[in-house]
Amino acid sequence: MSTPNDPWGRVDAGGTVFVRTADGERAIGSWQAGDTAEALAFFRRKFEALVTEVDLLEQRIKTTDLSPAHAQAGIERLLDAVTDAHAIGDLDGLHARIEDLGGLVDHRREEFKAARASARKGAREIKERIVTEAERIAAEATHWKISGERMQQLLEEWKAAPRAERSVETALWKRLSAARNAFTKRRKAYFATLEGEREATRIRKEKLVAEAEALASSTDWTATAIAFRELMRSWKSAGRAARGVEDELWSRFRTAQETFFKARGELFAQRDAELREHAAAKVKLLTQAERLLPVKDLRAARSALRVIQERWEETGPVPRDARERLESGLRRVEDAVRKAEDVRWRRANPEARARAEGTVAQLRTAISQLEKQLAGAREQGDEQAAVRAGEALAARRSWLAEAERTLSELSG
Repeated sequence: MSTPNDPWGRVDAGGTVFVRTADGERAIGSWQAGDTAEALAFFRRKFEALVTEVDLLEQRIKTTDLSPAHAQAGIERLLDAVTDAHAIGDLDGLHARIEDLGGLVDHRREEFKAARASARKGAREIKERIVTEAERIAAEATHWKISGERMQQLLEEWKAAPRAERSVETALWKRLSAARNAFTKRRKAYFATLEGEREATRIRKEKLVAEAEALASSTDWTATAIAFRELMRSWKSAGRAARGVEDELWSRFRTAQETFFKARGELFAQRDAELREHAAAKVKLLTQAERLLPVKDLRAARSALRVIQERWEETGPVPRDARERLESGLRRVEDAVRKAEDVRWRRANPEARARAEGTVAQLRTAISQLEKQLAGAREQGDEQAAVRAGEALAARRSWLAEAERTLSELSG
């Protein structure tokens, strides 16, 4: 049996296979089936299988979420396997390489520790938010259906949230439970009170219904309409009775109300023809009034308008849809006559004319000064000053035009 050279092992003449390590040679097996080259190749393949296992473990530690505990168990298993390996190769180097993986595991352990701390912090923040909102609802809620649904949602969010540290989790859960209990007690107390309030409301609304039914046949249209409006205000402010009772009482109240207003409406329909006649008469009066414009003879216009106004009042009411159009038309004529009176008075007022003349003179002086400033700014190339002067000049020219119109009216 020939013995080829191999730095990590050999096969002796008796077929015993040895591996070389830093501690010396160690027998790892016996080979009788063939020559030594086949024996060495066989045990080298065992070594390569160990290398492959180390490669895979190293890759898992570096690239997957393998836990530090599982990684450490893998390292220890491979260390044992290499220490007693029946394989030929650099077992010392492979052993050292496996030990070096411990550093990666330590790093991964710190990462896991930091991630766990971060997760617990996040869980604490989530559950503190849940508890804080639950306590706010327990203390402030008035919309019981919505708030009750939100309380249930908060409980589901708590169950779905990650767990914080045990002591924190226990303390927060006690607060959440206390908030839910407080909310339930407040809601029960509210509905107990509500039942009493609804009974009191039923009594008040039965009285309102009785009053409405007593008024249903009244022909005192104005007073009864006012009374029904007051009853409606009282109804709205009385609160709500139980659902079935509320519907029955409202039906009776509404029937009484409709009975009265239907009768009033039928009467008003009879009056509508008369109101339309009034509207036609006022259209003619408005046409007469509009003929007074523009006012040329103030005294005659004022006298004629007074007669029209007296006949207008004597004519009486008109339909609602025509009232604003007619009234606004007459107001325009009245405003025109009043304006003519104002103009006449201002023309006869020397103080007003003197003030208008003074304003015109001041504005003309200011415009002259601004024109000089504008010209000077342009000569000096000061664009900002030119813009300011131009804007001021435009404003004062506009004011001057208005002042001159006023003076013209006072001088006319």
